[in-house]
Amino acid sequence: MEIGGARVLVTGGTGFLGRHVGKALEAEGALPQLVGRADGDLTDPDETKALLKSARPDAVVHLAATVGGIGANRSRPAEFLFDNLLMGAHLIDQVHRQGVPRLLLVGTACSYPGTAPVPTTESSLWEGYPEPTNAPYGIAKRALFVQADAYRSQYGTDIVSVIPTNLFGPGDNVDLASGHVIPNLIRRFFDAIDTGSDEVVLWGDGSPTRDFLYVDDAARGCVMALASCDEPTPINLSSGVETSIAELADLISTMTGFGGSISWDTSMPNGQERRQLDAGRANELLGWTTTVPLEEGLAETIAWYQTTRASER
Repeated sequence: MEIGGARVLVTGGTGFLGRHVGKALEAEGALPQLVGRADGDLTDPDETKALLKSARPDAVVHLAATVGGIGANRSRPAEFLFDNLLMGAHLIDQVHRQGVPRLLLVGTACSYPGTAPVPTTESSLWEGYPEPTNAPYGIAKRALFVQADAYRSQYGTDIVSVIPTNLFGPGDNVDLASGHVIPNLIRRFFDAIDTGSDEVVLWGDGSPTRDFLYVDDAARGCVMALASCDEPTPINLSSGVETSIAELADLISTMTGFGGSISWDTSMPNGQERRQLDAGRANELLGWTTTVPLEEGLAETIAWYQTTRASER
């Protein structure tokens, strides 16, 4: 589709990735409308219908989600499944009913089987059950891909999908109860520095690996997929670099200036043992590659958090 001048409704647009997608759309001349929970409850079919009727978009980017780290997924599995399933289901249906020309679904790497080969290609999506600690969330997002296929087949609805891996960057959620690993670690090390603690205790044993993607790269990939993707199957967006949580913790400890020790609470879960997505199709089909390596992105994120922390005080 032609992005320049297009009215693009971004659900979850007031969230972490949504704000960056909005900037990436503006850079391409689009007219993004960023909406959050206050603008309509997407778990309610009537509110979803009203939101799309009011916005009259040329395209929708669906980012709205109930998300969190391992702790949040363990404590709220029903909410993670119910909210994400209903939000996506109602939105896809209303995109069809109101004739919205195009929809981009943004999925999650948590949908992949816990035992998927690494690096993980899109063909592995249906080859097993997701890792149990985040399976309800992953299954809800996976079900939306099935719905997208069904609506394409029966109604010709134009829906494309991407699956970004673990995102990080400025503006991330630093709440210790619901945030993901990188903002969680950054906050924990600065908290330890401020309190004079000489030890930070982290969950698991540090051995699991993740594939960390800087948020601006992810946002650019979303816009490129919206503009030019013509594939019905989801496309991975990833750095292609596998980093262990222990390596990440050591790196952030050094970059924040924490001089103490790191201990591992092995009574707590590790989560999925390995995660690294293969981004070959994104490169081939979209011409997309990452531009911000992990250490550079961490420096930007830490600088943002320091500024935010100081201003809040």
